[in-house]
Amino acid sequence: MTSPRHRTPARRALFSLSFGVDFRRLLRPAIAARTLALTSLAILPWLSPVAVHAAYPDRPITITVPTAPGGTVDIVARVLAEQFAKTLGQPVVVNNKAGAGGVVGTQAMLREAPDGYNILVTANSNQLIVPWVVKSARFDPIRDFVPIAAVGVVPNVLCVNPNFLAKDLASFLKEVKAHPDRYQYASAGAGTLNHLLGEMMNEQGGLRLQHIPYKGVGPAMSDVMGNQVPMLFASLPSAVEAVKSGRLRAIGVSSAARVPLLPDVPAISEALPGFSGDLWVAVYAPKGTPPAIVQTVHEAVRHAMASPDLQQRFDKLGVTALHDGPAELAKRQEKEFQQWKTVVQNAKVSAE
Repeated sequence: MTSPRHRTPARRALFSLSFGVDFRRLLRPAIAARTLALTSLAILPWLSPVAVHAAYPDRPITITVPTAPGGTVDIVARVLAEQFAKTLGQPVVVNNKAGAGGVVGTQAMLREAPDGYNILVTANSNQLIVPWVVKSARFDPIRDFVPIAAVGVVPNVLCVNPNFLAKDLASFLKEVKAHPDRYQYASAGAGTLNHLLGEMMNEQGGLRLQHIPYKGVGPAMSDVMGNQVPMLFASLPSAVEAVKSGRLRAIGVSSAARVPLLPDVPAISEALPGFSGDLWVAVYAPKGTPPAIVQTVHEAVRHAMASPDLQQRFDKLGVTALHDGPAELAKRQEKEFQQWKTVVQNAKVSAE
């Protein structure tokens, strides 16, 4: 039997009549479908990512915060979430996954789909210090995450008990240097940012302050206020109320310049040039998130940062707005990642 492809028009007509079927009509939809499929495959590489992901977002978004509720990162994340919801037109839920210095929440993000519906809001202390001090962290901030935006920076404050002998930064450094091993400083725990700031000050100032780790900044501050330990570093939002009420005395800030909430408190870099150790908060997505979605989230961040309500709330917290996009954040984190590696290695710090 000859195939339909090689039959003459007369034979095709006879074949169709014999079986009561018009095979030409049956074949047309199949040919059309095949043509459409081939055409779609041909043009797919030229479709823009925006076109492919034009529906994003079409369901709620989750922001993972790898710290406990109530902290600086959590507060910033919730302010952002409110603005995101308005801009993106979808609910935005903040999910706190605290534990092991941020390891639990950060590792959880590695298992999330890179689809823009799971976003990480974290601090440099969790993202850039933890991998050096917690060997079981098993994440690389440069390799495993896509930088989206840095949104706020928070100075750390060197605070002493009000009864401490030295009343200002210059006399503090003179007193501590004159009496090696006499003084201790408290921190929120081994390997935390306020721990490493003490180690950095030891190195740059030629000091020998002894570190006493606590389980959180709250207990550490309580013991400094109670004069069990003479001093600590704490973030500005954590310390400002105690400073203003006189329960702590602020003698230096970790930022490059003085801060509006504590205008009479000098930057530590005024006495120790190059000293810098602010906490900053940034937004990340899992590796593999499409560029178009990264751009959409970045635009939502930009819109949020322009909100007067967000600016007012940041001012009350002592948070200075940052406007780093993906490229700027990538440069910032690469520089600091190596900086903290040096501090950790020189001080032989380990949280395990």
